[in-house]
Order: sequence, then C-alpha cells, then structure tokens
Amino acid sequence: MAEGLARARFGERARVQSAGSAPSSVNPLAVRAMAELGIDISGQRSKPVDNIDPATVDTVVTLCADEVCPVFPSRVRRLHWPLPDPAGASGSEDERLARFRTVRDEIAARLERLDPAGS
Repeated sequence: MAEGLARARFGERARVQSAGSAPSSVNPLAVRAMAELGIDISGQRSKPVDNIDPATVDTVVTLCADEVCPVFPSRVRRLHWPLPDPAGASGSEDERLARFRTVRDEIAARLERLDPAGS
C-alpha cells in the first residue's frame, strides 16, 4: 500500500521502490483498500530488500512494528513509521479490511506531511 500511495502522491518527482524482509504476495484486502481511493496496486508484487540497489536510494521508510525491520546497508535518510501489519489482523473480512483502511490512511497522512508541496 505504501508504494501505491507514494507513487500516487509523488508521481514523477520521486523514484518509489518498496521491499520487505519477508516478502509474500500482495494481500487482496490491500488491493481492495487501495481501490477505494482509485489506486490500483493489483499489478504490484512483493520484493525482497536485496533486490534494491542502494545507489538508487536516498530515503528509506520502514513500516514494521512487531515484525523484523529490513536492514538497508547504505547511508541514507531513515524514517521509521512503526505501523501494525494489517495482514496479521484477525476477525471477519470487514474487520480485517477496516485494519487495512486504518493503516492505509495513516501512511497517506504521513506521506502528506513528508511532502507538504505535493498535490
């Protein structure tokens, strides 16, 4: 979700890449939560941190709260936003989707503060 939100906010002004310490498939509830904002992330895929060239990065944002944060071996600006992984939520589908919406909205708000000149 963070990649889709950042791409939508920054457009061509920034190169956006995302990766994780334990990548898996993109959660269908994440796709649904983002579609509610008109952002299609259905074509995104989960990637390992090792796939990102450190020379192409100047800012790293980590979102991990309870899980292990990936280590990025480079001297870059680091921001840590410890948000719960909504994929770990339990309950009904509506309750789990609500968790994705909450995390989505928090990431969007933080990106807005990070980019006050944006749209």
